[in-house]
Parts: sequence; C-alpha cells; structure tokens
Amino acid sequence: MKTFALGLFILMYILMIALPKYRPAYALGTALLFLISGVLPVAKLAGTINWNVLMMISGTMILVDYFIESKMPNLLADILLEKSKNVMWVTIYMSLFAGIISAFIDNVATVLMVAPVGLAICKKLNKNPVGMILSIAVSSNLQGAATLVGDTTSIMLGDYANMNFMNFFWMRGRPGIFFAVELGALATVPIMMFLFRKETDPVRSTSRTPVQDYVPTAMLLIMVASLITASFVPDTPSITNGIICFVLAITMALIDLLRNKKPGNIRRSLANLDLETLLLLTGLFVVIGGITEAGIIDDFAGLIVGFGKSSIFLLYTIIVWGSVLISAFVDNIPYVVTMLPVLTAVTRSLGVEPYLLYFGLLTGATLGGTSHRSAPPQISPPSAS
Repeated sequence: MKTFALGLFILMYILMIALPKYRPAYALGTALLFLISGVLPVAKLAGTINWNVLMMISGTMILVDYFIESKMPNLLADILLEKSKNVMWVTIYMSLFAGIISAFIDNVATVLMVAPVGLAICKKLNKNPVGMILSIAVSSNLQGAATLVGDTTSIMLGDYANMNFMNFFWMRGRPGIFFAVELGALATVPIMMFLFRKETDPVRSTSRTPVQDYVPTAMLLIMVASLITASFVPDTPSITNGIICFVLAITMALIDLLRNKKPGNIRRSLANLDLETLLLLTGLFVVIGGITEAGIIDDFAGLIVGFGKSSIFLLYTIIVWGSVLISAFVDNIPYVVTMLPVLTAVTRSLGVEPYLLYFGLLTGATLGGTSHRSAPPQISPPSAS
C-alpha cells in the first residue's frame, strides 16, 4: 500500500510540473484514488481537509474583490503618482505600494490593481513597461510572506504552526518575519534607484480616481483588526481566523446587496474566486493525509533528520536553498503543503522548535516562487486618468 501511495504521489507531482494547467484535477484525482483504494479511510476524510485555511482564503478573496471594485486602490495609486517627481520615483513608489498592499492582500490581486496604473504611465510617456511591471510584481510576491493573510502559503504556515496574526510581527520575544521582509523591501530602494537612474522624465497626475464605496475598505480594516484582536485571546478554536474572514465576507456581500440592490455584485465576486487554488488545496489536503496515513511522511522525515543531527544550521540552509530550487520549478502551494508535515516530524524527532524551519520553508518557497511567478497576468491599461 505504501508503494502504491508513493507512486501515485510522485505521478501527481510529475503531472503538475509537466502540465500545470490541470493541477486541481491531478490533486483531486489522486485524492479520489486514495479514498477508493483505502490509503486514506473515508472516515478520516473530513479531518484531513483544513477548513480554516479554505475559509480564510475564500473570505479574503471576496473582500478583496469588493475592495478592488470600490476603486480605493486606484485612488491610493493616484496619490502616489502626485508625489512622484519622475518615472524612476513612480517605479519605486508603485513597487513599495504594491508590497504594502500585498502584505494584506493576495499578490495576484495586488498586481491586478497596481500594474494597470504602471502600464498607463508607460503608455503616456512612450516607455517600455517591462522594468516597472517586473518591479511591481516581484515586490508584491515577496511581501506576501510578511503577514498571516499576505499569501496562501503564509495562511497555511500560520494554521499549521498554530500561529496568530501578531506572531508574524513578534514571535517568542523576538521580532517576527514581518520586519525581515520589510528590511528586504527597503534594501530594494537603492537598487531600483540605480537600475532606473536614467528614467528622469517628469510625471504628472491630472486627477484622482473617485472612490465608489468606502465600506469594503472599512471591512478589510475590520478584518485585520479582528485577526489582531483574536491573537490576544487565549485558547481560541483552530478555526477562528477562518470564521473571521468568512463571516466578514458574507457580511460585506449582504451589506452591498441591501444598499445597492444588485445581486450581480455577489455573482461577480463569487465568479472571481480563485477556484483553482481552493480545489487544488482541497485535493492536496486529502493527498497529504493519505501519505501521512501510509507512513511516507515519517519515512521522508527520517531521511532529513540525518542532516539535522550534525548541524541545525546546515539543516536550515538545506531547507531554505532546497526550497528556492524546488519552488523555481514546482508551484510553491503544493510544495509547502507537502513539506509542512515533514518538517513537523523532523523537528519532533530532533527535539527542536519547529518555527525556524517553518520560516525557512516559507522564505525559500517565496524566493523560489518569485523566479517563475514574477510575470503578471495579461493586463490591459486603464483609460487615462
């Protein structure tokens, strides 16, 4: 049974690398085979699916959709444009702005908000947009690791390590990963100043985008405040963060329906849910539950423990740079889902705190993912504003 489970797991990964367009189908198909074959008992199915993660992601996606439609991100970008002296500073400000937004909103949504502004600026000035768009995309992708809600991998890490929102800022009496990420963002400023030093054409902003609705902004702020508050409440249920995000998303949809009488807004928001990610995660949770049940996770952890016995620093280095290399070719979501239980078993065997290796995994996967996910999706520049 173990050989069968391992073979299916490897085949799933090969298909994800070779034909990534159908990743959810591979994960769900493998999960179904695990259930049919008995690798994972059907009675354990519900327990393997991480409902907290799924509710956090889907709730955040719905709130972000309303936030984007409100035009608040466009207004903030217009204000930054007013403060910019030339194209170089537009690039720097837009990149930092994308990073800050991405610390609280999924990086794909962030790029969809900020990149069109950069494209419009480059079109007005007859400039090649590649440099500016890549800067925005890279900054957005890296900053997703700064907070609990910044990216799917951060949400999964926080849930698996039983970390709350504030642990990303302050962990065990020490500064958290948020400050390391922000220091990295600040370090990019002189680099961008050098790379774009010749982009001295002046930039002018003629108007500000009017905000259509301030409620989505308020709801996002409430979400962050609620997650922070929950961080200080002891012994909260493991599903607390997911309930906060999901309930606020439903509340936002109901408020919009009552105020605007437009059911189409709810349909639009649901249509914009990233179902690919949600289905992929659902399948992967079941698959990981299956290989854990078969003992494969413990076997893999046993191989890694051999490195850790000689040096924890060596183990950490291998985790970080191995994650960079693997995530450059394998999407970091299935990779992180697979590695989290492995690292838990490793640290349990070595008798060390798991957080160092968890953050090493997140750092390496984020850096590796940036190398193949920096290009934003197809975006059309907005009309001049």
